[in-house]
Amino acid sequence: MVAALIIPALNEAECLPLLFDAIPVDLFRWIIVADNGSTDGTAAVAKARGAMVVTEPERGYGAASLAAIAALPPEAEIVVWMQADLSEDPLEAYALLAPIRAGEADLVIGSRTTGEAAKGALLPHQKFGNDLACFLMRLFWGGRYSDLGPFRAIRRDALERLKMEDRNFGWTIEMQIKALRLGLRVVEVPVRYGVRVAGENKVSGNLRASARAGWIIFRTVFRLALG
Repeated sequence: MVAALIIPALNEAECLPLLFDAIPVDLFRWIIVADNGSTDGTAAVAKARGAMVVTEPERGYGAASLAAIAALPPEAEIVVWMQADLSEDPLEAYALLAPIRAGEADLVIGSRTTGEAAKGALLPHQKFGNDLACFLMRLFWGGRYSDLGPFRAIRRDALERLKMEDRNFGWTIEMQIKALRLGLRVVEVPVRYGVRVAGENKVSGNLRASARAGWIIFRTVFRLALG
């Protein structure tokens, strides 16, 4: 099964060359960088490294992801999400892809909480929000998740069944809730998680942005619970 990688990116021109150097050449047939309104030449850097670039000026992780999905080649059978800042180890994508290729899973989530997080990679307010979100998913849908980790892989046909809609920070939890509602086979694998290698941390290091992200995540939970 051939895989495509989606990298949502906002002003990540410093990080992208390091990330591309770390991705094994046999991992993905396509790499799609979803430029989310960058002003630092992110798109040019990605194109120079052979990536397919889509532009989504509306700010939001979900908006960038939806733009990238719309550009997926029809032959792509698995879709992987990875952050642009090299906080995740690209080599661990092999572990995410393995259960899907073995026919054992539809969605595989890289769990930072059961894996190894570097000091300062997951801040206290992130851990609290993550734990609360996982508790709510267990309460409403019986899902036993340990993380909302953005490093994940999903079968293309399963992704299409989810009919993803969120255009912001509710993207990851919407995917996990809808996977529960549809009865998809979900597997978590432990992954390492580090601090970003360069550039600015746009959410977790900013309390105001973190609070907004948290509000959007919990709003998504209750919208799906009530809907």
